[in-house]
Amino acid sequence: MRTPSRNEAGLELLMEYYSQLYFLDNRFFPPNKNLGIFFHWYDSLTGVPSHQRALAFEKGSVLFNIGALHTQIGARQDRTTLQGVDCAIEAFQKASGAFNYLKENFSNAPSLDMSAASLNMLVRLMIAQVQECVFEKVILLGAQSDFLACLQLAQEAARVEEVYSLVYQTMTQPHVKDYVPFSWTTMVHVKSEHFKALSHCYAAMALCDCPPASDADLPEHEKAFLQFHVTPPQGPDVRLLLQDQEERRKLGKAHLRKAIMRHEEAMRIHSLCKILRKMDILQEVLCFAHKRSLGKYSEIDHEEDFFETADAPDIHPKTHQRPEIKSPNFSKVKVTDIFHRLGPLSVFSAKNKWLPPRTVRLVRGENGFGFTLRGDSPVLIAGVIAGGCAADAGLKEGDYIVSINGKDCKWSKHAEVVQLLKVAGDEGADVGVITLQYSEGQSVVDKKSSAMGPGVAGGGSSSGLLKSNKENCRKTVMQSKGASSLLAWGKRSKRSKSSSSSYSLPFSAMGDNELAC
Repeated sequence: MRTPSRNEAGLELLMEYYSQLYFLDNRFFPPNKNLGIFFHWYDSLTGVPSHQRALAFEKGSVLFNIGALHTQIGARQDRTTLQGVDCAIEAFQKASGAFNYLKENFSNAPSLDMSAASLNMLVRLMIAQVQECVFEKVILLGAQSDFLACLQLAQEAARVEEVYSLVYQTMTQPHVKDYVPFSWTTMVHVKSEHFKALSHCYAAMALCDCPPASDADLPEHEKAFLQFHVTPPQGPDVRLLLQDQEERRKLGKAHLRKAIMRHEEAMRIHSLCKILRKMDILQEVLCFAHKRSLGKYSEIDHEEDFFETADAPDIHPKTHQRPEIKSPNFSKVKVTDIFHRLGPLSVFSAKNKWLPPRTVRLVRGENGFGFTLRGDSPVLIAGVIAGGCAADAGLKEGDYIVSINGKDCKWSKHAEVVQLLKVAGDEGADVGVITLQYSEGQSVVDKKSSAMGPGVAGGGSSSGLLKSNKENCRKTVMQSKGASSLLAWGKRSKRSKSSSSSYSLPFSAMGDNELAC
């Protein structure tokens, strides 16, 4: 198995492999029996091994790897450009979709990284990173000197803080807190405090740096400010506050005071983790934001301020772009069943039991071959006339025609089989057939009679030919469900050191399968 590259080509390879697993599952794995093949995987964060014989175990691991690869693609984007931010948003949304699909369709995972609690945490973590990218996109698009733009940035930052707080609560729950790395939990906590500080900082910038609105713009500013705080601030009404520069300065000072407190808390939490202390870029970002708030506070703080600074109300979180959970779309990758030559999955699979294949010699008699045909791919012998050529040769009702004179007929249409029998003429034909076994004693004709029309005598006219059975149409991969609901994860790979604050999961190559003795 090739190790997928960390790009779109790697994603396509994984999705092709998942689609092939769908074909393998339906063709070779009986629904009530496990084959002697072990699938070995290692937990993505702890390295604890686990193994199962169910193919669904392998399918789940591939889905997890797809999600992990999306996180790596998202973390590698250049988020100083709009294109890079959009690509990161798309990647993290697809990662959340892959993990969410696992959570909703698989259960009883043998490894902790595949448990419902862990997958729920990963989905929320990816959504939080999407929301952070949306905040960065607003910064790239907006003018920070505009009053409404600063209010929007403050509410976007408050929204990022809200989702990271939710992730932190999820990470500190039982069965998760002892499993998730301490650096992850600390980073999420730091980001929660950092973005809360940023929301108050941008609120102060809107009040202190932006000039009062004109009479024409005042109604719009007033409406936006009424929806800005969770609870109305103390003091005069909104219209008077927005027009009075001193009142704006007082409220802005209160927001800056809270921002400085949150910045200092973020720096304190950051200092508790040895791994995070080694991330120079993260430390620089925290220090820069803290110094900016301190500098702004010094600018608006007057010596004659004898009043006690009021506590600034919390900012109402709001975003203009809500994250989407995008499930994997396997239909985009075209895959051909590598065992296509074995015949349609609806018939030629391990879900059915077969008698040994046999070849019979048919020679046309005065009344034809003495049997009737129905269906397509493969064509079914619907009836055998007693005393006819087919009955004497050993053909039975319910046999499937798989070859005629050495030509494979598993995928042949009804008309094609009739034509091959016509071409054989009076010389006869070697017809390869197989017979399904049914424990209930029900014949194939009885089971398929509702899907087939009237039969056509072997070698007769093709006017009564039928269309292909719908049951032979391939089902989409997204509709398939494995026989088991067990999951797995790939072997560990060496983790690369990165100064990025984005979360990307370790990704690994598929392990070799082991045949049980």
